Amino acid sequence: MEIRRLRLLREFADRGSIGAVAEAMHMTPSAVSQQLKVLAGEAGVELLEPDGRRIRLTPAGQALVLRADEVIAAVDRAQEEMASYSSGHSMVRLAMFPSGASLLLPAVLDKAAESGIDVTAFHLDVGYPEAPPALADFDIVVTHRDERMPAVTDPRVHVAELMREPLDVIVSGSSDLAHRRTIDVTDLADRDWISVEGGFPVDDVLLSISALTGVAPRVTQRMLDFTTIEALVAADHGIALMPRFAARHPGVVPLELKGVRAARVYESLTRPRPRKAVSAIEDHLREAVTGLPGRESPRGSAASAADKEGNQPEGDAE
Repeated sequence: MEIRRLRLLREFADRGSIGAVAEAMHMTPSAVSQQLKVLAGEAGVELLEPDGRRIRLTPAGQALVLRADEVIAAVDRAQEEMASYSSGHSMVRLAMFPSGASLLLPAVLDKAAESGIDVTAFHLDVGYPEAPPALADFDIVVTHRDERMPAVTDPRVHVAELMREPLDVIVSGSSDLAHRRTIDVTDLADRDWISVEGGFPVDDVLLSISALTGVAPRVTQRMLDFTTIEALVAADHGIALMPRFAARHPGVVPLELKGVRAARVYESLTRPRPRKAVSAIEDHLREAVTGLPGRESPRGSAASAADKEGNQPEGDAE
């Protein structure tokens, strides 16, 4: 089986249609279809089957994609090693959500330069379920999820947890709540909220607040930019949930939320058995996280905090 045809099969698994593969690989759809038929002949089994008006991988096709990942990863590692002898540099494509990038990317780029790795970084702000498919275009995808949401379980995706970032409630400096350091979830039932689009961790926590209070949060605005959300809160247009490291506006006051666990977990996603340079950038991401003051590890942080106070950690609504 030829590597280039295995790459096409993997592209189909990632992108879901012949047309999308053709666009990504700069080929015609008919050429992609023909090459996949040749691959099926080489494999001796059908790799694709009709699915309504579309086509999908057969069980044999799904199995071959897993092996294709292994073969392509080995070839990529070999090519990277040979390239390093001639240039001394490797290239890694890194996608990160914006607030995570502003927090971690400067340190990662510094470390990458010291390691002789050229990093091309991109913003990618999508819901957690849409993050793994982005590995079709990037070597590493740094994403985030609500801590209640289970991590990705996919044999084609390696997940590394980086840290847990608490979500605080931010209010304006002139708010009647601004003198407080903490706020109970039950005190927020009748407030105007500014939130993000549905499907992102911050909005998932609002759903938990609704379950605890029995009152649906009154969301008056939805934005995907934390700077804008902070500006609206500072101007007394509502309150908001804000990741602890993202809050920067001098006109807002962060309050620790009590009565519900509220946090997002940072993860880096890669293909299994990545190239050496990709593994190095993952190490640099972990180093950048370790250097943050007051950061929390993704596992066990609630239990550790509870032990220090002699209390049990706050749980979800039952």
